Amino acid sequence: MTARERDVTATPPQPCTPFAPCAHHRSPSVPPGRTTISGAPSDVRGHPGTSAGAAPARASAGSRGRTAVRDILALLALPLVAALVLPGAFAGGGTRRWFGGRSEGQRAEAQAAKDAAAAAFYELDTAQRDLRISIETIDAVDDSPAARRAITDFEALGRRIDEASQRYIQAVDAHDLDRVDLEASAASRARTELTAAKDELGRVKQELDRFGASLGPLLGKAETQLARLAPAVERARQALLSASNALDGVRSSGLKADDLAARLAALAPELTKLNQGAGRHGVAQTLERAERVAREAEGVRTQAERLPERAAEIDHRLVSLRTRAQALTTRAGQVEPVLSELRRRFAAACWQDLQQVPEQAGESVRQAELKLKEAQAAREAQRWPDATSLLSTVRALLNTTDEAVSAAGDRLRRLNAVQKDPQQEIERTRFAIRDAQRLAMTGRNKPDPRHARPLDDSVARLDRAVASLEGRHPDYWHFLTETEAVRRTVARVVGSIREERGAGTS
Repeated sequence: MTARERDVTATPPQPCTPFAPCAHHRSPSVPPGRTTISGAPSDVRGHPGTSAGAAPARASAGSRGRTAVRDILALLALPLVAALVLPGAFAGGGTRRWFGGRSEGQRAEAQAAKDAAAAAFYELDTAQRDLRISIETIDAVDDSPAARRAITDFEALGRRIDEASQRYIQAVDAHDLDRVDLEASAASRARTELTAAKDELGRVKQELDRFGASLGPLLGKAETQLARLAPAVERARQALLSASNALDGVRSSGLKADDLAARLAALAPELTKLNQGAGRHGVAQTLERAERVAREAEGVRTQAERLPERAAEIDHRLVSLRTRAQALTTRAGQVEPVLSELRRRFAAACWQDLQQVPEQAGESVRQAELKLKEAQAAREAQRWPDATSLLSTVRALLNTTDEAVSAAGDRLRRLNAVQKDPQQEIERTRFAIRDAQRLAMTGRNKPDPRHARPLDDSVARLDRAVASLEGRHPDYWHFLTETEAVRRTVARVVGSIREERGAGTS
């Protein structure tokens, strides 16, 4: 065992004190790998001129003194090191202060301003999206000047919104609030710009809300039309289906309905446009088209359902008018005996206008019979409009013939009556005149000249008609036409008086 080994093993362990550190204590100033044992460095080299045995002893004494001084200085420096290291340790290794400071407060305020601006931006964007749906609804339905003005105003608001949004985005991009070395002045500037952006977004949002409130009437009108659109299109489709089914039913019964089929086929392009939708053709146009298609299809269906009844009605009219034409042929043959009696008993003025009745009646009946044959042919060909038109012509011809034939017999009857007792016609006319005169004087001391003059003329005219009955061959027909004319004049005066009094003008 060497002397160093004996010295190490023989030295009892010493308590560790600031002035006498433990043998295994490593001084903070000693680099790693240079440990000491009993205060002596393990890599001590001998100096020139020094023996190997004496060097360790001198080095050990000097080293223990220096080590003690270093240990004292290390212990004194520990509080300062702890003060510098502990805040960083609790702060996660960053450079922010553990207990905050002015920069952290400004950072928090800037972050709050950023959150508020983001909320305002989101609210404005949501409101703009909702309002755009309303504008698109109005644009699709309404083409009025008010609607076009609303669309223009919304576009202008959109530009204002873009400007405010751009200001907000620029403020957000200009400041990185998560930056480690953010200064208090930068945070304050970010808070100011973000608050200004939020305020601008709020003002634009208020303008947008006011504009949306002003769209109430236009939007209500547009929504009403949109609510009508789907039911109207469905009604048009159902009307077309019903018309097609009715037409099929008529054809199955053996009746032709070519005109109705052509009308229904003409609606096929309209149905195609309805199926393409309002997005392509416009809401207003689609709504008008649906209503028109429904109306026309309903007309086709109604006529198709009435077609069997219409055919039966035409058949009945053909039979009825043919019978009537035959009866008029018989009656027209009786006009000549009536005219013979009129010629024998009365003056020429009483019957001269009836001389052409027999010939005219025969011609009218022949024309009616010809039209009846044409109507029958149209009915067999199921040309229903032509058959109906021809039957109307036949009816008009027979009515004219009936009046002419009846006129001869009626003339003879009336002339016989007035020849037997003209006083009855005279009294009837005088009563009408007196009744009108009493009405004209009711509530008045003097009659209105507008009423008195025609009534006075009527009295004079009646007197002249009565005087015309004197003589050997009186013109009874002239007398009858004069009394009828007097009564018509009196009736007009009475009507005028009652109208004026009803209106309160007299």
